[in-house]
Amino acid sequence: MKIPKSAIVAVADGEILNLYRNEGDESAPKLTAMPDAAISTENKGSGGRHQSSSANPSDSQQDEDSFAAGTAAMLNKRVLDGKIDALIIVAAPRTLGELRKHYHKALSAVLVGEISKDLTGHSVGDVENTIAAA
Repeated sequence: MKIPKSAIVAVADGEILNLYRNEGDESAPKLTAMPDAAISTENKGSGGRHQSSSANPSDSQQDEDSFAAGTAAMLNKRVLDGKIDALIIVAAPRTLGELRKHYHKALSAVLVGEISKDLTGHSVGDVENTIAAA
């Protein structure tokens, strides 16, 4: 997959979001880390797991869904504010599924691609190589 110049790459799981900007071009991408974004976890996701039970004794999944919903809300706002023209999302499979539930149509319009893989905690080179191979 090509990474357009100035594209934003969001690398996420249920707890961590790393944002990068491509300072290079499509043929020679160079991802540069961006400052951390504030993520609201007020939205408790869209799943039906809002209460603890013997089948789900912890609230960790709800917290991860909330983080994904908050991540989507922040990305939606940046797209609507004109701060993102091209976006690639690399996320853990379950997180990616939750993110998709919250995409605004404007975000979908600038979405260059999605990669269902957990790369949080990996090097920038790993992210670049994974996108290039996709």
